[in-house]
This record gives sequence, structure tokens and C-alpha cells, in this order.
Amino acid sequence: MGYAFGVDVGGTSVKLGFFSTEGRLVEKWEIPTRPEHGGEAILPDIAAQIDGCLTRHDADHSAVVGLGIGVPGPVDDDGNVNRCVNLNWGVFNLHKALGALTGLRIKAGNDANVAALGEYYDGGGRGARSMLMVTLGTGIGGGFVWNGSILNGAHGVGCEIGHLTVDRSPDAQICTCGKRGCAEQYASARALGRLAEQKLRADSRPSLLRQEEEVSSRTVFSCAARGDRLAKELLDELFDVLGLTIADACCMLDPELVVLGGGMSGAGRVLLDGILPRFRHHMFHACKDTRFALAELGNDAGIWGCYHLALQAQ
Repeated sequence: MGYAFGVDVGGTSVKLGFFSTEGRLVEKWEIPTRPEHGGEAILPDIAAQIDGCLTRHDADHSAVVGLGIGVPGPVDDDGNVNRCVNLNWGVFNLHKALGALTGLRIKAGNDANVAALGEYYDGGGRGARSMLMVTLGTGIGGGFVWNGSILNGAHGVGCEIGHLTVDRSPDAQICTCGKRGCAEQYASARALGRLAEQKLRADSRPSLLRQEEEVSSRTVFSCAARGDRLAKELLDELFDVLGLTIADACCMLDPELVVLGGGMSGAGRVLLDGILPRFRHHMFHACKDTRFALAELGNDAGIWGCYHLALQAQ
């Protein structure tokens, strides 16, 4: 029997999956991410976990066909990382660095892209030929898969739809990327919480949001579900920006299916029903019937996508 590893590196934790090449998840676990001192401990920590897992399962390195790894930053097809800010990484070749530590074939990708690959094969995208995944969390991520291949782009930043410009006014919100007016500054979970606080300060109307200990995207959805007018207005604005952003992405990529993932996708049907009319309003007429679905793999999407990357490393 052959094996493969899927490793999803986040700013807080590293999620690891040990798979059979037949697609069975044998074991999954996670360890803390240690980004201090330039993130120098992250790859050695992963290598130590790989050795420990193989020992636990009485498996040899020679039985492992590859290791797929997703990281929160730009990665090109050759494994060159171009700064992962959350990990304090600079510019280096991840294939060579992790390969030297583990003795395994390595295939690296951006975390949003590998999550898309996981959903494409094993989650909400099953059966589609082409799929755009939109990850709605602290920021907005995107990943596009065509016939089983990820669109990385020339610089490893293919499908960074969170940085499409939706506000061109001089006082548009400054994004962490350095630009102004990026979609994730208006339609991510973090942005929804910030915009809700601003609206509460500027609008004296009574609102259930004023009774919440913390104003967040979760409480905005909850209060809107209970009929709060101010919360509903915030969601209307959110859905319009998301509809516009996804429509612009689909005009370029024309996917068969759009899959919505990330923490905000927990809103389920409310999110779909809110976005779809705005998407169709902004979308080029030929693509108005693009299908939408919710992600199914949750936090495991990354390790499943990395497993499929590992198979490509052979």
C-alpha cells in the first residue's frame, strides 16, 4: 500500500493528514504553528511529525508517494514562496527546503487554492469540470480548478479575488495588501464586524446588535434572522459586494460551479439566497445561470487538497 501526506499550514496551527493512495484518511492531527524567528521552526516541526507518523504506522519513507503542502501566501508551480507574512517567511523554494528535511517529493500550493482542490474532488465541487471556490472568512480567498488542475498564475497569485477593487473613491478603505477598496475590506467576516460597529455609531435606531456582547459577522447574521432592520441592511450591502466580486471573477473564469466556503458559509442557505440575486444582477448575461453550492469539507478541505497535490508530486 502507498501513502501520501497532506499538510495545511496556517498562522495558528498546522493541520496534517496521512492518507492511503486509495483516498482513505488514515490519521489527522494538528500542531501549533511557530512563526517566531522568521518561521525557522515550521518546516523542521513538520518533518518531525512526518517521521513520528510513519513510525506509529510502521511505514517506510519509500512507501510515501509525496507530500502536498498549502501555505498562506503566493507559491508558484515550482514551489517558490514569495513571502508568507503570517509565517514570517521570505522568499525561498519550499520544494527543496522541505524535501531536504523529509526525503519526500514535495508539491506546494497556496492554502486557498489547495482548499479549492479538496472541495473539487471530495466536497461541494464533486462532478464539476471547472470550479471557483470563494472562501469567506477573516479575509476573502479564491481558488479556481479546471480539469483537476489549480490556476496558480505566473506569480502564484491566481484568483486572489479578495483583492478585486470594489470601491474606487479617494477615501476607500486601505487593505492589508496596501491597496485601497479591496473586496475583503467590505465583504469579509472581519469587515462585516467593523462595518456593523461603524453603523451603530452613526445610526441611532434601536437594534438587537446593541444588546450583543460582541459585534461580529456571526451576530449580524443572527440579529438579521430575528428581524433586526439594521442588521438586514448590513447583510444587503454585504451580499451586493459579494455578488459583484464573484460576478467579476466569473466574467474572467466562467466556471461551471461556484462553491462558497470559509467560516461565513456556516450561514448556509441565507448566504446563497442573499448572494444569488446580486450575482445575477451584476453578471454578464451568458453566465447568469452559473451554479452555486456550499463547501462540505470544513477545516479538512486543506489537507484533502494537499493530498491530491501529493499525488501530483509523483
